[in-house]
Amino acid sequence: MYLKPHGILPAMITPLDKNGKVNFPVLRKLINYLIEGGVHGIFAIGTTGEFYALSNEEYREVLEATVAETAGRVPVYAGANAITTKDSVILTQIAQDVGVDALSVLTPLFINPSQEQVYEHFKTVAHNTDLPVLLYNNAPKTHVDIAPHIVARLAKIKNIVGIKDSTGDLTTTGEYIRLTAGEEFSVMMGRDSIIYGALCYGATGGVAACANVAPKLVCDIYNRFKAGDHAGALEAQYKVTPLRIAFGLGTFPAVIKEALQMLGIPAGSCYLPVGPLSKEERIQLEQILKDMGLL
Repeated sequence: MYLKPHGILPAMITPLDKNGKVNFPVLRKLINYLIEGGVHGIFAIGTTGEFYALSNEEYREVLEATVAETAGRVPVYAGANAITTKDSVILTQIAQDVGVDALSVLTPLFINPSQEQVYEHFKTVAHNTDLPVLLYNNAPKTHVDIAPHIVARLAKIKNIVGIKDSTGDLTTTGEYIRLTAGEEFSVMMGRDSIIYGALCYGATGGVAACANVAPKLVCDIYNRFKAGDHAGALEAQYKVTPLRIAFGLGTFPAVIKEALQMLGIPAGSCYLPVGPLSKEERIQLEQILKDMGLL
């Protein structure tokens, strides 16, 4: 069945306890906080969810808990991200077995595949699952791009239903939209600071790490835009952007986890070697949350 990615999907963190294990009670609390905040889906175990640190068994357990707690209230998207095609296929099959609604598949990382190899990677993953697949381009982190003409080809594969574009380049976003016009294909903005701009181009929503912290405010960007209140949508965007810029205060995703701590959601630390913010960085983050009206 075709699933149209749209609205605001929070790129959910993976909360940890003091022993560095997944904190399932906090995970459930966070899911309810996000859904009560009006999000249009849950995006689990992506970059913000520190996918690279989880074993396949932990991956399964987090998805099982997420699907159970979400209980069909919104769709669940699962990251299926790996260096090799083989390992991405294994993750897609675990996610499908658990019962998620859709997959997000990142480009390979560390290696440097050609664009034709990138095409073959996504085609193979899509052909090994019945689930809808959302492509994921995060070239600033992976250094592996998905060219617009490759996305246009991939959009013709039945269960490839869209792309999360975290390049931060609205020209790329626009080309994805232009070249897939007429297909059942959605372009979702993955850079929190330009969700409004992407919506103006024709994007169908955003996958936002900031929505962990401020789901209602991030959803306002989309909801106000769809209601025709462009001034209100832009105002919400301007309120969210300082938090996105603050990601540079520490090593990602430390800012998101520490912001949640300040809001009373004990997200815990990040997987080592990512450490906490300094005292000065916490003071800056606290002021940003105050300015956003969250504290």
